[in-house]
Amino acid sequence: MLKDFFLNEVEEAILKAIQDNKLGQASEYQKGTLIVEKPKNPNFGDFAVNVSSLARTAKIAPPVIANVIAEYLAKENYEVSIVGGFINFKIENILLANAIEEILKKKENYGRPENIEKEKILLEYVSANPTGPFHIGHGRWAAMGSALANLLKFYGHDVYQEFYINDAGSQIQKLGNSLKIRVMQQLGENIDFPEDETERKNYYPGDYLIPAAKKYIEQNPGITADKLDSQILSDFAKKEMEECQKKLLEEFRVHFDNFYSELELHKSGKVEESYKALMEKGMLYEQDGAMWFKSSAFGDDQDRVIKKADGSNTYLTADIAYHADKFNRGFDRLINIWGADHHGYVARVKASLEALGYNPDKLEILLGQLVNLVVNGEEVRMGKRKNMVTLDDLIEEVGIDATRYWMEMRNIDMTLDFDIELAKRSTDENPVFYVQYAYARVCSILRNAVNERLNAETGEKSTAPMSREELDNLIENFDKNIILKTADSAKALILKLEEFKSVIVLSAQNRTVYTICRYVQELAAEFHSFYNSNRVICDDKELMQSRLALMLAIKTTLKNALDILAVSVPEKM
Repeated sequence: MLKDFFLNEVEEAILKAIQDNKLGQASEYQKGTLIVEKPKNPNFGDFAVNVSSLARTAKIAPPVIANVIAEYLAKENYEVSIVGGFINFKIENILLANAIEEILKKKENYGRPENIEKEKILLEYVSANPTGPFHIGHGRWAAMGSALANLLKFYGHDVYQEFYINDAGSQIQKLGNSLKIRVMQQLGENIDFPEDETERKNYYPGDYLIPAAKKYIEQNPGITADKLDSQILSDFAKKEMEECQKKLLEEFRVHFDNFYSELELHKSGKVEESYKALMEKGMLYEQDGAMWFKSSAFGDDQDRVIKKADGSNTYLTADIAYHADKFNRGFDRLINIWGADHHGYVARVKASLEALGYNPDKLEILLGQLVNLVVNGEEVRMGKRKNMVTLDDLIEEVGIDATRYWMEMRNIDMTLDFDIELAKRSTDENPVFYVQYAYARVCSILRNAVNERLNAETGEKSTAPMSREELDNLIENFDKNIILKTADSAKALILKLEEFKSVIVLSAQNRTVYTICRYVQELAAEFHSFYNSNRVICDDKELMQSRLALMLAIKTTLKNALDILAVSVPEKM
């Protein structure tokens, strides 16, 4: 990465200057103190490092420090200028050619860092109750979680994706009772859900159980209302809802390696094992007939009940066992995506892990904000617009690509305003269309460079500027001197392509997906700007080859980025 290259150049120069006693009173330098940035005035250069902070130890003025450091810089393939405490770098075209050469050689691996500290990560997200369809909030966790998994895998980690099925609570019995009413209705019985709001909360009155009721009757011919078994109906309804959820996830390009059942966790005895382990470590005490966990001793704001006075477990008890089991399965790091309403839950889970002897810092919780639907510029409350409540409805309305991209393009800790009408538009205002159109436009240029075409005036077949073999040879045997022909006019575009490597590193380390969206939008803008000012297919064959190589680099980089987002790359639009 060019940023790392220039930072290393400066830091090595600093160490040499200190060794030669040229930096005033400075006697040491800790690497990683400085950063590389872009000059506000592009006339100053392509990159800059502000060394003013060294004045605290050097006891000399920043311009003096910058000039001393500049004397120790190699200045190979770049020029240096000093403005105050800033060391500015203007790169030579050969570095731009090197960047394109790297992209064309690495192809689908372009952007992958080397020599990282690889971790075995368990990423848990969505984890919805199996009691109904996904709402649009689940869609955001699904899009963000799967894209984060793709990003971390691309970075080099070993990522295992898991969905925790909340199937051990009373909600499953409520689901079974709800299905029973729907089945009875299908059998002609005069029955409906209670109208009283308090009683109605004990059911799931949504229409989504009607297909399940019909399916149950089909599979049980001759069944009568008096023969309906609540437990059998509960199991059937849960299975149906799980299958619907899994089908939608696959359609939404979300893959889970494992669906982990809370009910099976209880049956395995692991919940009781964790409870006993805390007891043996002296981390529990009895009060008011309940058993309390001393979570306040580990940073929580208060102690927590994990076994009620009636002997039943709280939700926390199973979560303690579940997270302990994650570590016991050999994962180095756990990452959970939870809704923001679980904010108060973070400290108690981390406390339990520390109490059991695990490193709580190895658990990361990403808290996600909600999604607001916007229609014709106005926010629409979910539930008021009947056809836009579920994720399935949203996908049907705007498509998978738009749904995923819009869910991913804001940081997870920000509330997302999802503009339905804008997400459907085939215009530059729609960010996903804007990026996909850039990719399709590049593909069109490459097709036009090699395809046989009909002359618009005569209707006769005319050959393209390059043969397929010539283009393939350009890809396989790239001569970086070729790119020098267009380096000046494409400098900003090439630097944006090179930036992809640092974007991947920062995005993976910060667990951010929106930064990939922002990057592809910026890259698309640079491409459109270049294309509007420069002809790619032209009479100058060397210049054309140079720009076609650039097009191939853009195509590769956009595809690598959009593959991480699990957004399709259409070659025609």
